[in-house]
Amino acid sequence: MRTAVVVLFLAVSAFAQDQSAITDAEAACGAKTVNFNADQDATHHPTPQPDSGKALIYVIEDLGQCEGCAPSSNAFFTSVDQALTKVGMDGAWQGANRGSSYIFFVANPGEHHLCVNWQSRLEERSHAFAMANFTAEAGKIYYFRERVFPGHQGDYSFDLDAVNSDEGKYLVAVSAFSVSHPKK
Repeated sequence: MRTAVVVLFLAVSAFAQDQSAITDAEAACGAKTVNFNADQDATHHPTPQPDSGKALIYVIEDLGQCEGCAPSSNAFFTSVDQALTKVGMDGAWQGANRGSSYIFFVANPGEHHLCVNWQSRLEERSHAFAMANFTAEAGKIYYFRERVFPGHQGDYSFDLDAVNSDEGKYLVAVSAFSVSHPKK
């Protein structure tokens, strides 16, 4: 009996630690109650420079490549080609991407934590997150690529990677600018 109580206590403690780690990681995002409207603007293609004393951050949603997806099958792309993903930094939403698009925002020098979260009415999709951290330097430009990957039996996973400036500039050039606003 005593062994069962110890095992139960350890299991509950492990679950609480996992929940605590998840909560800590999701702190990079914004409030769960905030949702966005977002549209692609292919006619407006801003390419700003960092503000004095700040860094410039690009987050590009790249749906252009899918390892293992058969060229003759577009079922995956049909289901995610207009995926709306919220982009957060340090606990505040910065905006959203819809489909292959990008947003940008400024950051103060120092360590930052990024988050992308699929905004969807479908519960299994709204639980898809990816995170990254970086240390910003004033005057620098940082590029991050978010990708959605198909999983087994209809589930998905996210990936959020820093990419080099050459890749980042290319991804921005071939993507639409995302214009997003919080829903009222």
